Amino acid sequence: MSEIPDNLGYTEDHEWVGPDEGDGVKVGITDYAQDSLSDVVFVELPNVGDEYQRGEVMAVAESVKAASDIYAPISGKILAINEKLEESPELVNESPYGSGWMVLMKPSEDRSALLDSDSYKNSLD
Repeated sequence: MSEIPDNLGYTEDHEWVGPDEGDGVKVGITDYAQDSLSDVVFVELPNVGDEYQRGEVMAVAESVKAASDIYAPISGKILAINEKLEESPELVNESPYGSGWMVLMKPSEDRSALLDSDSYKNSLD
């Protein structure tokens, strides 16, 4: 069973949005997504300052199995990227909700379109 923390928002595309951290929110892929990818070997992240609309491709995760697009779970501007992923992409597998986060975004919309943990869990069934 995939880990699905209660304090995050989710998309049906398996991205998560964390709670507010100053001006931004951390974004990453879910435990289910990293497990489906298997061993992540490279992560292509956006540039700081880039802006995305919800649903646009903002990053790519490559694994030994395939490359997978990562979609912006909310509209907003990239405030920071997780530079540790350049040297250690396996952090996405080891800690998808912790040290494997991908970007810090400043949202330009509310989170009403995101799924809560129960709704996300039900989408996996």
